[in-house]
Amino acid sequence: MSDSEQNVVEAVGLKKVFCDFWRRPKAIAVDDIDFTIRQGEVIGLLGPNGSGKSTTVKMLLGLLRPSGGNLKVFNRDPADVRIKSRIGYLPEETYLYKYLTATETLDFFGALFNMPSKERQRRTTQLLDMVGLNSVGERPVGEFSKGMARRVGLAQALINDPDLVVLDEPTSGLDPIGCNEVKKLIRVLAERGKTVILCSHLLADVEDVCDNIYVMYGGKIRVSGELDNLLTVEDKTRIVAPKLSEEVIGRVMEILNEATPGGGVSVDHPTMNLETFFMDVVRKARDESAATSGATTGEIASYLSGEDKEQRSKQMLENLARVEPEEPAESTPAPPPEPEPDHDKLAGLVKPEPESAADEEAAKISQEERDQRNKQLERLLGGDDQ
Repeated sequence: MSDSEQNVVEAVGLKKVFCDFWRRPKAIAVDDIDFTIRQGEVIGLLGPNGSGKSTTVKMLLGLLRPSGGNLKVFNRDPADVRIKSRIGYLPEETYLYKYLTATETLDFFGALFNMPSKERQRRTTQLLDMVGLNSVGERPVGEFSKGMARRVGLAQALINDPDLVVLDEPTSGLDPIGCNEVKKLIRVLAERGKTVILCSHLLADVEDVCDNIYVMYGGKIRVSGELDNLLTVEDKTRIVAPKLSEEVIGRVMEILNEATPGGGVSVDHPTMNLETFFMDVVRKARDESAATSGATTGEIASYLSGEDKEQRSKQMLENLARVEPEEPAESTPAPPPEPEPDHDKLAGLVKPEPESAADEEAAKISQEERDQRNKQLERLLGGDDQ
């Protein structure tokens, strides 16, 4: 088999731009990416929300047309209906006809691939047994819980025994047992030569089953390669040995071979956790000011984290503990000096001494006039009393 025949998916310069009503570019969802997926590989497609994962998957399935570049699936255009029978797809949200039973649902999807009736019945029975729903196969799927509906969705994605399986968040809503079963199923499919593309935010699941990963951010592939190589810390060495006594541990570097005659000692490079590696890739992309139309990581609002309340309490305690410096007592200002009497103003209140005979005569006339007015006033008052 040639290399081109082993390549299930080939993308060169793949690009997808979403435009508004007037055909103006609105968001670059996928920005000039290249990748190749070979037969039998289990690929992990990772990235934050809005990084371009779902858009890439929809272009692989022929649901969206690329804005640029070249994309081939099984050496054909993804829109070619002749390759649809070789693809199985589990979307992020399980869309099922709620009035159909689980058995009828699988039979319906099998009929879409023109399967004979007996073959549909055989595969339906096997799939329901595989996903643990054989006892409830005659119940309408509208009565199922999210996890049970997810199991039916996984079964319908495999009804046609596809060569390429695309799983978008396959373990969403599943219990730990269901998650373990899905991971076992993925490994079984890979052993049969099937190609699996796994989109998931559960990095532990990706780490357990994937051979290679692509980490996307802002519509670009930031890192890709074999998972084991990417997670290997090259500048450190790890030595694994059976349990040793404290004395041997102290001399381990000198007598390691002598202390373990039965073998069991291995030397390799330790690996970091996939989640740590993933967050480091995203942080570097953000530090480079990479543009993204999706969500970005921000700080939690202080009132939600309790920091706001804590800061206010701290400030209040500081204010209570702060000793204000005593201000010096303000000295009482001295009263202004009393003004000297203005003799000109007092002259009208103080009876001046007569300085001459003419003045003395004028004073007598004035006094007589005053006496007369007083007598007239007394008569008037007396008359009112009568």
